[in-house]
Amino acid sequence: MTADLKYTEEHEWIAVDGDVATIGITDYAAEQLGDVVFVELPAVGSTITAATVVGEIESTKSVGELYAPVAGEVVEINDAVVDQPDLVNADPFGQGWLIKVRFDGDLGAVMDAEAYAAFTGA
Repeated sequence: MTADLKYTEEHEWIAVDGDVATIGITDYAAEQLGDVVFVELPAVGSTITAATVVGEIESTKSVGELYAPVAGEVVEINDAVVDQPDLVNADPFGQGWLIKVRFDGDLGAVMDAEAYAAFTGA
């Protein structure tokens, strides 16, 4: 977990840089999923709506859904994760990021690192 990020109840993290939010899943979510073997992400240029499913993360144990924590336009996806899904497990807060979204600045209901740690019992 990283102190400068925001977190959702769906176990996504959000890093904000101006009007672009970089989104990934937390190490907690990656551990719960197990070994990630497939990642499906939305297309660049697509418009996403907050709190809706925008992708899928499959592991050897289960299939998880990627929820959009913000509304906006997908401006970049992490092709490296599509090609090498285990990056989600190996480096969820770094090379395992998933999508970048240009958004209106509304993060909705998010938690800071301390609140997320309490939420997950960490």
